[in-house]
Amino acid sequence: MLDFLLTLTKNNKQATKRNRYSVLSSFYNFSINTGLPALTNPCNTTVIKKIFKRPPAIQWQIVDKETIDEIIFRTMNMRNRLMLELMARGGMRIGEVLSITPGDNQECSLTLHNPKSGRADEKVYVPRKILVRLSEYVKGNNISTDDRIFPISYVAAWSMVRKAGQLVDIELKPHDLRRHAATYASRSGTPIEIVSIMFPSLLCYPKGMKASSSKEGFFASAT
Repeated sequence: MLDFLLTLTKNNKQATKRNRYSVLSSFYNFSINTGLPALTNPCNTTVIKKIFKRPPAIQWQIVDKETIDEIIFRTMNMRNRLMLELMARGGMRIGEVLSITPGDNQECSLTLHNPKSGRADEKVYVPRKILVRLSEYVKGNNISTDDRIFPISYVAAWSMVRKAGQLVDIELKPHDLRRHAATYASRSGTPIEIVSIMFPSLLCYPKGMKASSSKEGFFASAT
């Protein structure tokens, strides 16, 4: 069994190895409990449990609001500033920001087509002030309804975020902005249930988060 698991999980991260082990161990436990009581679970050896132990929890460092505000304020290029705001205020993924068109801009939200969640469409609620500036940017650059508002590559956008972090001497990644948005949403009173819908990949909430009020309160208060 050890050789099988090692082959199955070769080059995988520890979390993936643990998941594979857990699934296989659960299968044996199910078989024992439902019809094969004489069977022994081969996954329950000390060596296997040690090799496929649960990895330590990752303690994410959340960038504070003042730092994010300073980064956005010091970003003079309007295109870059809008992209940063959509990620930091709306919690959008970098790929989602790059895919939006003028036609996706609604009164108080942006429509995402073929989102990562697998749904046909999703709405991202963004502060109205940002959507107004986004509309002005579209008009000022004569961007057609079906054209991408930010026609740059993923690599270029990632590099832009990294350089924005250098303005305040921190190492900044796109997902740091999305994580910040989820944290700020919850601390501003958005219910955890709403946060989990808006940011399904960020379900490990920092200590101190609380749930109350509504999502409109968060988006109205963001600048």
